[in-house]
Amino acid sequence: MRCKVLACVALLTLIKHVSPSEIQAGLNASATLPCNVTLPGPTEMSLIQVSWTSNGSSVASFSNGIPNTESGFSWNASRFDNGEFSLTILRTSFNLQGLYECTVSNNSTMWHSSNVTFSILVPPTLDVPRLWLMLETESHLTCRADGFYPPPIAFSWTRAGIEIQTPTDQVQGEPTPNGLYTATGNLTIYPSREDQNVTFGCRVLHSGRYQELEFNINVTYPPTVRLSALPSQANNVPVTLYCDVDGFYPEQVSMSWRQNGSVLPDLPTTDQNLDGTFRTRHYYTLSPAQREQGGMVECAVHQPGAAQPVISSEDLAKLDPRAGEPPLLTNSAKASVALMCISLVLVILLCFGFSWRRRDEKQKSLNVSGIILPPRVTVGQKGRVSLSIEGRRVDRVLTTWFLNDIPISDTSLIGTSRANFNCLYNPLTTIHLPYGLTLTSPASEKGPLLTSRGETGYYKMRTQGPLHSSGSGTQQLISSLTFVPQISVHKGAVFKCQVSYAGKDKIVAERVSEKFTILSPPEVSEIQLAETQNDSDVISMTVRSSHFHPDVITFRWFCEGGELSPVASQASSSPRPNSEGFFSAFSQCKLHRSELEKGSTKVWVSVHHIALRQPITRETRGFLKRPSVSDVISSASPLDQTVILGCQITDFFPPNISVTWLRLREGERDDREEEVIEGGEMWGPIQTQSRLYRATATLKRRATSQEKKEKGGFGGGGIICRVEHISLQEPIEKHWKSIDIATPSIPPSISVCWSSEGVGVFSLVFKGGHPKVKLLWAAGGRTLTPLVSSETEEIGDDGQRELKSVCALETSTNLPSPSSKQQERRKNGQTRTKAAVMDPDTEGIEYIDEGGHEENNNVDRDGETRSEFCDDSDRDSVEHPGALHINKVNLKHGARERERGRLRVCVEITHPALQLPVYRTWTEPNKDISSSP
Repeated sequence: MRCKVLACVALLTLIKHVSPSEIQAGLNASATLPCNVTLPGPTEMSLIQVSWTSNGSSVASFSNGIPNTESGFSWNASRFDNGEFSLTILRTSFNLQGLYECTVSNNSTMWHSSNVTFSILVPPTLDVPRLWLMLETESHLTCRADGFYPPPIAFSWTRAGIEIQTPTDQVQGEPTPNGLYTATGNLTIYPSREDQNVTFGCRVLHSGRYQELEFNINVTYPPTVRLSALPSQANNVPVTLYCDVDGFYPEQVSMSWRQNGSVLPDLPTTDQNLDGTFRTRHYYTLSPAQREQGGMVECAVHQPGAAQPVISSEDLAKLDPRAGEPPLLTNSAKASVALMCISLVLVILLCFGFSWRRRDEKQKSLNVSGIILPPRVTVGQKGRVSLSIEGRRVDRVLTTWFLNDIPISDTSLIGTSRANFNCLYNPLTTIHLPYGLTLTSPASEKGPLLTSRGETGYYKMRTQGPLHSSGSGTQQLISSLTFVPQISVHKGAVFKCQVSYAGKDKIVAERVSEKFTILSPPEVSEIQLAETQNDSDVISMTVRSSHFHPDVITFRWFCEGGELSPVASQASSSPRPNSEGFFSAFSQCKLHRSELEKGSTKVWVSVHHIALRQPITRETRGFLKRPSVSDVISSASPLDQTVILGCQITDFFPPNISVTWLRLREGERDDREEEVIEGGEMWGPIQTQSRLYRATATLKRRATSQEKKEKGGFGGGGIICRVEHISLQEPIEKHWKSIDIATPSIPPSISVCWSSEGVGVFSLVFKGGHPKVKLLWAAGGRTLTPLVSSETEEIGDDGQRELKSVCALETSTNLPSPSSKQQERRKNGQTRTKAAVMDPDTEGIEYIDEGGHEENNNVDRDGETRSEFCDDSDRDSVEHPGALHINKVNLKHGARERERGRLRVCVEITHPALQLPVYRTWTEPNKDISSSP
């Protein structure tokens, strides 16, 4: 376009030159492209021509007083009288960017020409998340710039108006579906007390302009924690603990109390110190049973921004010296003791037995957690469910796992000899031996996955413990179950775990898990492009997803920053599962061929599914052309007994193409094909035109002894050339079947026998050859007319197959006059001539190449044919039902009335072994042509 403008400047002196200007506007806004001309006085507007062009295409024009604009553009025709021809873009977009040219002329005189460059400019939107940062701890600030165009962008940071980090290298950012870009900048700091309430800033440099977002950071001060207890007069009354928390900021803190790992409720209160920090004291009153239990007591303080809570722990026996001492007897208790001493010994023993049983049940009490499910359950990946058991006798605890209500056995050890485990082997549970010993499985949970067995699946049980969790004798046991998810087995199922003691049938506790969703990420194909059947100018693009679960899946199509609407998508409705429970879906989008033929148009599709941490993207760039595949042709080399097959592949794009040669045995169908491993080669691809390629696939092989026995040398089924290309939904296949080809023996000339009535019998005899030759008889003068012939086959005396072709002909003019010796033979040849017309296979037909007198041979100037005249005046013989069809040929006269044209009889011989057809011709001699009466 610039070259065109410069040429106009050099040739036309009336052009008013205007320096190029640049117009920028936001996305989806309106923009005005200026074009102002000073008109030389009153002007007839019908004589003015105005044109706006962009990239060689016209977007607006004004001629003969009529304004025209393309869709998306407008201008005010009422201002044309003032010389204002500015063009307005109604809704800006990325594809409207570029150089625009405005030309104004009057008849053939150009008055004005100017260029305007239009571009999209969208400043970024800045955002810094408000975070709590821990005092004097490495922290990270993130500044996010969203929705800017064009890239790149640069980040810098300020503190109290002073730059603390200079602009980094320019960042291109990541494109978003709407065509804009997003980028992030990071700053690492160690917050101090001086940073509290100080203004920080994130500064962004974009297209030569700075943009800044100011903010304040929040600094968290960790506290000091001290745990104490209020004095108590007796052991059988509640004890009150308190926790002093000092020097923390901000005020919002949460407190939690724990005893032996179990969380206790609390109601906090806070007060403010002189230095601006806060303090609080939290109390908690232990019940007599909790006080008697003893153990470690913890006070944990949680703050915003702190990764770990601040904890203070003490032994309850140290905080409360009376904890664990026997309780003091009251007066009622002393009276009861006195009464018990007077009672019978049997009553004492019964009370003692009851107390012992109660103590034993207390020791057997368990604290069982809920079943913990894995965060993601994915098909083919190990998942693990577990629960925790706490108590004093967990070494005698047994766990049994169920899937719904079906017991689960350990299938990971199937196939392993059980002799190594003696009688202690139990596939359902983990056995705990005396003295704290456990029987562990030799199989490792980190080993390779074992294949699932039927409908049971893969399960491995494991128990960790007992682990000592406190000094009071409480122990912890963790029971876990590792499994490989299967949709057919685990879809909609729950796990259940029953806890009991060894040797006891009573179920101490039972826990049931929540239902979980089984995930299977989709397998996404490449984008398949193909021409639409009804409209070759429309290209359909299809992507398929398979083997995913659950059924909700989303396809999103994009083209150069703009989102496309799919024309067909199975994902819009719930796809049906296959026999294994997996789902499949497809999505299709269409574009005009002109868009893809640009060679740089980028189309991509993103597939979203809950099993994917990031969406899967497939993209294609440029035009795809479906290849044309020729039939398979063959050539044989008699020297090394090899056969070369060839297949031409033309007019395809892109050049990536795959060719596979397949062999089919006799009687087999396509689904039982056998691939030919060796001998396949491909020449090319070579470029023939812009974005068009061609290639040649060849297969060179020498038949084996077994293949030689089979028909054709490659197997009776033949050979398939299979061509695969990205533009093909199904491969193109060309089938070649080997045929035994043998060249026949062709006579050097046509044998001819004429009757006295002017009927000529023309014949040829072929020996051997496969398949049969194809013959076409024709006769006439300068032009030839096809004739009807008769062919018969028989086995000759030498054992070879013979093909006889006979054609009978009668001309409409006078026949050639027979010679004197021919008249002498007329009587002897009469019977043979009649028999030749009636039955061409009759014995005794006299052919020139079988013997005859020299004077009977009339050879044309090419020396290809011989003729013989026979006397046969019986015209009724040709009317016999078994006679040959007598063809009639009209010969036109020449320039002189008494001269007619020479008769020519020609036969065309075609055969697969012949590269070109072979011709045999008989021409009437000049001396036999008589003048017309």
